[in-house]
Amino acid sequence: MEGTAAQPEGQIASPRRSPTQQRSRERVERMLAAASALIAEQGSDAMRMGEVAERAGVSIGSLYQFFPDKRAIVWALAERYSAESQACIAAALKDVSDAEGLSRAFSELVDIYYGLFLAEPVIRDVWSGTQADKALRELELADSRANAEFLTGALKRLRPAADTASLETTALLVWQMGEAVMRLAISVKRQEGDSLVAAYKRMALRELLAA
Repeated sequence: MEGTAAQPEGQIASPRRSPTQQRSRERVERMLAAASALIAEQGSDAMRMGEVAERAGVSIGSLYQFFPDKRAIVWALAERYSAESQACIAAALKDVSDAEGLSRAFSELVDIYYGLFLAEPVIRDVWSGTQADKALRELELADSRANAEFLTGALKRLRPAADTASLETTALLVWQMGEAVMRLAISVKRQEGDSLVAAYKRMALRELLAA
């Protein structure tokens, strides 16, 4: 019988039920795909649970079995984007061992992230909603802390004698500032947004290389 998966100690509890059987996982994938399409078309505020169930080809009862409300769907999408971004960041930074490598990897990551915000309305919608939801803000902070750990690891390889706490603080501030910059960049005209992102990269790299 399926049940809610236990949360590891220190992990933020998800408001949704986790599927354990393959058939249920496939059904949940259809639900999330349907929700993503609807958010892209009309935004999460306008999305309705009945629309998600209809587009996914499931009953409303089946939808509520895994997602008790619209917030749980947004949470699931946020978790997914967080996991994908962390995997990308970890891969990009794992072999960084000098200043040139850090500059290149960090610049590429910022460009990728900015490109995703520009191209994916679902990502923009999900992360803009974190400001109004305390639990989602905590999820975003946990995501920033995880990403900051990858960056701290790279900084330690560059300067093994540096104070670890100082490196951790710098890395976390850089990621949090990056989130704010992305939201600002997509709220203005593209040319200005591009300039803001470029300025952020320069500022962040100056701080990282001086840490």
